[in-house]
Amino acid sequence: MKETNYILGQTGQVTLVGAGPGDPELLTLKALRAIEAATVVLVDDLVSDEIVAFASPKARVIYVGKRGGCKSTPQAFIEKLMIMAAREGETVVRLKGGDPFIFGRGGEEVEHLREQGIEVRVINGITAGLAGLTSLGAPLTHRDHAHGVVFITGHAKPGDSGTDWRTLAATARDAKLTLVIYMGVTGAQHIQDELLTGLPASTPVAIIQNASHPHQRHAVTTLGALRATLVSEALGSPSVIVIGDVVRGVAVAQQHDALTVPVRRAA
Repeated sequence: MKETNYILGQTGQVTLVGAGPGDPELLTLKALRAIEAATVVLVDDLVSDEIVAFASPKARVIYVGKRGGCKSTPQAFIEKLMIMAAREGETVVRLKGGDPFIFGRGGEEVEHLREQGIEVRVINGITAGLAGLTSLGAPLTHRDHAHGVVFITGHAKPGDSGTDWRTLAATARDAKLTLVIYMGVTGAQHIQDELLTGLPASTPVAIIQNASHPHQRHAVTTLGALRATLVSEALGSPSVIVIGDVVRGVAVAQQHDALTVPVRRAA
């Protein structure tokens, strides 16, 4: 099946590649091939070293980390690097944690590259909100517990009023939705207070830090104890916060794992 590019340029090509949540085995085959073929790789801060290692030894690897609360490479500078490299005829991969189009600013980058006449394509990656809860044995949707899922950022753009959490809480309650919050650790107290206007304090919550990494940590709590749990368990960024009845499946999965006895073959 032929891929559709946003624009056919006369220079090099830029590919926005989703590296997934961190586990190299969750990388797609298409992403792997793009990384291996790249001559220039611009790497986000959350991409694991194991995934960067797939790049050709001849490729130029440039780290352009962007993390909330930390010193970050300016977005305009990253876009300038991509444009310059593409105009020099390079095969550029912009390697992003998770998926480029889910809070990865991929939409902005596609727009700017397209305006400059640069050929650009996007390869999806598994997003941390999905991988995190899956790693705990629970789904994001369930016919009995959640009819849909909302991926939302807890970090508003400067000058933006941000999410109307009260309205979202009422919608999640009435429509039986799972809420998956990215970049919500810093504003957790405000998010908790606002969501409690429409959701019960007993609503199950899972906090997953460094989803799919070997050093992943998590805690299962309630909405009423969200902020207190972050503090007591020393959970910080990067974390995803999953709110909804589907989180009850974590306890069920753990109970099942505890009772499961490995099958032994007869000698």
